[in-house]
Amino acid sequence: MMESINKNTEIVGVSDALKSLATKKLSPSPVNSLTNPPPLTKQNNVEEDHTITDNKITINPSSTTIDAVQCITNGDNAKIVNDDAENPAQSCGWYKFRPKFLQRFMSPKWTLCFLCLAGATQGMVINGFLNVIISTIERRFGLQSRQTGVIAAGYDIASFFCLIPVSYYGGRAGASKLKWVGYGICIMGLGFFVFSLPHFLVGPYRAEIPNNNVCGSGGNETTFECSENSKSEIEDLSWNVWFFFIAQLLHGLGASPLYTLGVTYIDENVSRKMSSVYLAIFYTMAIVGPALGYVVGGQLLLLYTDFITIDPLTLGMTTESKVWVGAWWLGFLIFSFVCILIAIPLLAFPKSLPGSEKLEKISEVHNGDNQKTQAFTKLHEIPKALMTLTKNPTFLFLNLAGANEGLIISGFAVFLPKQIENQYSVTAVSAALLMGLISVPAGGGGTFIGGYLVKKLKLSCSGTIKLCMIASMFAALFTICFFLSCPNLSFAGITSSYQLTAYAESKAITSDGKFERYTLPGSAHNLESQCNKQCGCSKTNYEPICGADGLLYFSPCFAGCQEEKSLDGSKVYQNCNCIINNLVLNHNLTTKQNHENSIFRSYDAVNKMCDSKCGYLSIFVTLCFFVMFFTFLATMPALSATLRCVDDKIRSFALGIQWIVVRVFGTIPAPIIFGRLIDESCILWEQDNCNSNGSGSCLLYDNKNMAKYMLLLALTGKVCSVLFFFFSWFYYIPPKVSDVQNGNEMTNGEKYVQKEIEKY
Repeated sequence: MMESINKNTEIVGVSDALKSLATKKLSPSPVNSLTNPPPLTKQNNVEEDHTITDNKITINPSSTTIDAVQCITNGDNAKIVNDDAENPAQSCGWYKFRPKFLQRFMSPKWTLCFLCLAGATQGMVINGFLNVIISTIERRFGLQSRQTGVIAAGYDIASFFCLIPVSYYGGRAGASKLKWVGYGICIMGLGFFVFSLPHFLVGPYRAEIPNNNVCGSGGNETTFECSENSKSEIEDLSWNVWFFFIAQLLHGLGASPLYTLGVTYIDENVSRKMSSVYLAIFYTMAIVGPALGYVVGGQLLLLYTDFITIDPLTLGMTTESKVWVGAWWLGFLIFSFVCILIAIPLLAFPKSLPGSEKLEKISEVHNGDNQKTQAFTKLHEIPKALMTLTKNPTFLFLNLAGANEGLIISGFAVFLPKQIENQYSVTAVSAALLMGLISVPAGGGGTFIGGYLVKKLKLSCSGTIKLCMIASMFAALFTICFFLSCPNLSFAGITSSYQLTAYAESKAITSDGKFERYTLPGSAHNLESQCNKQCGCSKTNYEPICGADGLLYFSPCFAGCQEEKSLDGSKVYQNCNCIINNLVLNHNLTTKQNHENSIFRSYDAVNKMCDSKCGYLSIFVTLCFFVMFFTFLATMPALSATLRCVDDKIRSFALGIQWIVVRVFGTIPAPIIFGRLIDESCILWEQDNCNSNGSGSCLLYDNKNMAKYMLLLALTGKVCSVLFFFFSWFYYIPPKVSDVQNGNEMTNGEKYVQKEIEKY
């Protein structure tokens, strides 16, 4: 029951305390008297719940439909609300199964909890696991970076096509937003399962590699006869791209409701004051998810991909081997079932939480006579709403800034671990661990602090945009980390000459006994040399080894090694024709551990990558931390500014439009652009003996070119973000003073409603 009354209206049949609350503005102190009001005095000859005559309201206390009366006032207006009538649409459960013990979870805090779990899971798998395993699946299935870039873009392609219908139909009046989110999580779980399928559809990894990939004895040169109809020696597994791409489409479809309807559900069920805090927590968990994904995904890569059936020690491989492939599929399989567990409670929540109507009614009081239209619920209103948004320059420039930030974040999230792995010669596990260590405090902390600053400083929309601009300036400053570039590893026949060949050709030897190395031009790349010419080595058997001379060799065969032994789970090699191993060279080894030095005193090579002499890794990680921190510091304020610069009735639609713009101009092209540029920096492709052009994954990158491309993308992107935030601030038109007060300050009525909601 609800009736509007004037300031001087007399209320009969209630206590004096209730009268006073209904006839003047509420204050926090008398609110508790509404929860358990004194018993109403029975009046005779009153049959209806209440009667209204002139300025007098008489309430019938004998009515069974009124158990408690609550008043909400704002200025000269007041409303009497009956909240205790049971509303099945606002109860927690599944279909007709709605037990009482579930009703205690029907609060904004529990809603936020389950949405945070969903957001963390989505971020952990899609933005964490996937980014960690990029280099692993490239190696396992012979894919190029441009192909994995297309795979990564599949998520955003699906989101692009789903966001408008999801935000429209899910945002209509009467639609259950959390049920949309719950079913979406189920679809996302199906995508996780599909993504893991290629592991079970192909044979064991490296089953075709011979146990002894060494130089053949006998001294007879082996030749490979090739013809137009020659079959490739490398098994083509690139067809698995379609499984990965379809899985990513399912991921994008399933996650679409989470960041549109989930966000608006939070915003609709808490006060404006608490909305920024709740959203900050939600987006913080969405950022912490990828960080955890980097750490957990890296640990899963310590397990051999076929650990159930094969012991990697029997293959002589360790996690430090360049050809190591970890259990990339395991995380996807596990979290496909976790998604179902998260979706079950989300599907139990009602369309709206108790007390949400009060917030809506108070908002309507704010609007007063300025209300022009009802909620955005009809399909024919889309063009009108879209036209309204296009005439809002602040909204447009915020969208461009978001797209630009999306391009940077998405591109580096996918390929930054790969850059660390190749630039600083670390394993995929170490690169994933480093990303996780800096992503947790930088991404999560930056997002939360950004939302906290908006609330603590009570920033207006203009001030919020300024905060975004300042944060982007600092992020642009720290992109100098991409100036750092390590020299390429000395790779025999690719980046350096074979030392034995140089010696045979009477190349100069320096005074300290070191051979003078020289870098080969691109056209001079040749894995064959006089020292391995008689071995008949296959270019399909990539198994890099580090020689005692500090050079990296394509395989033991190309190093001319004739003997292979197992030592502590690793393979060591002796009698290598291309490696000069003597005491003069031992002190110049790139390996630093005494154990490995002792190995080289007895053996010529070990099956691992040579350690890099570059010491920039710690500096790079530190600077990269600040780039991430200031980048994510602007995410929550930018979202807050977007919600505050558009009309309330088209908020959900505006958010959907923004996510579409971010995807079309940002996150969709980002991995494709990054992948293409990374492929351009490749100097050694996987190839077979009849195809020297290379058609598989990249085996070796040029560090200088890779750093140059990353710097170009990062610095250009950040400068554009600063400009877009500046223009969005420049064209922002502040609302009237009265509107600002109503939007930024909670009235006593709002305070009362918020307190009542927090009791649930």
